[in-house]
Amino acid sequence: MAEVTMPRLSDTMDEGTIVTWLKKPGEQVSKGDVLAQIETDKATMDLTAFEAGTLQEILAPEGSTVAIGQPVARIGSGKAATAPAPAQEETTDASAPPESPAQPETDASPEESTREGTSRVDAPAAETSPSEERRSSRDELTPREEAPPAGEAANGKLRASPMARHIAAEHGLDLSDISGSGPQGRVVRADVEAALSGAPTTHEPGAERPQATEEGDERVPLSQMRRTIARRLAESKRSVPHFYLTTTVDATALGSLRQQINEQAAEAGFKVSVNDMIVRAAALAIRDVPDVNVSFDEDALIRHRHVNVGIAVATERGLIVPVIRDTDQKSVGQIAREARDLAERANAGKLQPSEYSGGTFSVSNLGMFGVEQFDAVINPPEAAILAVGAIACEPAEHNGEIALRDRLRLTLSVDHRALDGATGARYLQALKALLEKPMLVLL
Repeated sequence: MAEVTMPRLSDTMDEGTIVTWLKKPGEQVSKGDVLAQIETDKATMDLTAFEAGTLQEILAPEGSTVAIGQPVARIGSGKAATAPAPAQEETTDASAPPESPAQPETDASPEESTREGTSRVDAPAAETSPSEERRSSRDELTPREEAPPAGEAANGKLRASPMARHIAAEHGLDLSDISGSGPQGRVVRADVEAALSGAPTTHEPGAERPQATEEGDERVPLSQMRRTIARRLAESKRSVPHFYLTTTVDATALGSLRQQINEQAAEAGFKVSVNDMIVRAAALAIRDVPDVNVSFDEDALIRHRHVNVGIAVATERGLIVPVIRDTDQKSVGQIAREARDLAERANAGKLQPSEYSGGTFSVSNLGMFGVEQFDAVINPPEAAILAVGAIACEPAEHNGEIALRDRLRLTLSVDHRALDGATGARYLQALKALLEKPMLVLL
């Protein structure tokens, strides 16, 4: 009998939620059949069968969240179980040795970053202090007759995800001192990271979590995507030293050129947005200042040869950044079509992992909401992100006179570990020059 386990469907995935089972116990399954739909931290994806036979038993019912590598069903040749088993709850002793994750949590590990198209530039080795001696693991809890408190299973063992146990062991933390925010008090990665950062816990160990602060308030559980957004952005602000550079672009010619393009392409049903032109210009500016197209890797800088620009897309489930690969090699029309397709599938939760990973630079645009200027948070392992505001008509100097001009503010968020202020400034200069003479963007 073969076990069907929760697969790793994205490089930032810790666990997945079973949305719906498409097969039922007793049904015949062929290799490659879709068994269920799984909500990951990025999208809703298919769980496929790698074995043929009969679906014997469902171990994780719909709505349950299961850690990577844990069984969710069984396929065999005999008769199916009479009823699905309840969701398998991971109950691990806090003193058990940590399990190493299947792969790193970051979007690109050092090994991945040195794939074809990138180069690794070693930096001087930094002195490292001896690691602190870790505290001995706590004794196994004694089983109790009364109902176990939140965070403990019926056998007295602590509920914790593999990643939470791994990080806690690395830093010598006692999981029994950490309040769990997962199902039934399960300690998850975010809880351990909050403990490491010194953030206050949301409730005392063993106490019930409040469901509302006032009458009428509603407690909405976090989706896998929202959990990942919270974790990664907190990690970015905590570990990446941001600095910000802002410039103002005269976008009058940019708007006129876009209008001409759309008027002439209207019959073909084709339309270009200002953001499409900015994405193209951002990629071309990287050609002029390639030092921006890097990632920081502790003892080295990874220089990326391909310019892969991510476009921040706000969906109902949360923010996701699909990537347009080799953006500098594509025309504005190609970028417009690809960006529209990626955005539509992002909203439908149909993106594949390869479509939202591997970015080397990102663009976030809130201009359509009337936001004139903002600071974006860097999306690691990238070293910079461009925040695009709304175009506003303002009085400005033009050809020696004061006139009303369309003005656009751009803010570059930069990882100071990888780039200095002068490099960021040169990049903004190159980008501004392209946008103020937008015919260069079409070449």
